[in-house]
Amino acid sequence: MIEECLVAEFRIDGDDCPLARVTSRVPVTVDANAPQLRADGNVLLYFSSPPDERLPAALDEEADIRYLHVTRNDDAYTYRCLSKHPCVVHELVDVGFLVESMQYSDGGATMRGAVVGNDVLRGVMEKAGQTVGIRLQRVYPLRADEESAIGRVWNLTSAQEESLHVAYEMGYFELPRSITADDVAAELDISKSAFLERLRRAQQSLFGTLFG
Repeated sequence: MIEECLVAEFRIDGDDCPLARVTSRVPVTVDANAPQLRADGNVLLYFSSPPDERLPAALDEEADIRYLHVTRNDDAYTYRCLSKHPCVVHELVDVGFLVESMQYSDGGATMRGAVVGNDVLRGVMEKAGQTVGIRLQRVYPLRADEESAIGRVWNLTSAQEESLHVAYEMGYFELPRSITADDVAAELDISKSAFLERLRRAQQSLFGTLFG
């Protein structure tokens, strides 16, 4: 049994994938799940961004993007689409890199994931060195408090994750409940309705992943 699991973070610059292209034109940060490469070479993309109508407009102009679907709410826009342009991240996935998260901004991407064992790490590093535009930013052992996050995709936006974390830390989910939605909303510096909306959408994503 291999006990050592490492966390690696890479930076990708110069990739010509659609998300890199649109973030070079639109000043917005995109949080993306690991792209899913289909057998036909097309890629399924699922990602989110702060509300900004310029991003869906820019994506609509991309010839490589098909079947774009946008879900709009107050704290984030969520996107699902098919891309005809594979991302260079698949070069690392093929040699054992387990992508946890990717973030696009300014035409580049930062990706974070797990590598199981030093032999796999060497293979990933060799492939990264052969692939133009990919460089290692850091690598470190997986800590116990991170283990639940690696490889688990909950489809939460950063705002939804923050709301759940703050609500949990404040005791919102305890029985009997000692605080109110107003208390959590005040801590987050948002309205009560915005907090409850985030909470409902986060629960929908979590339950969809668990029971879907």
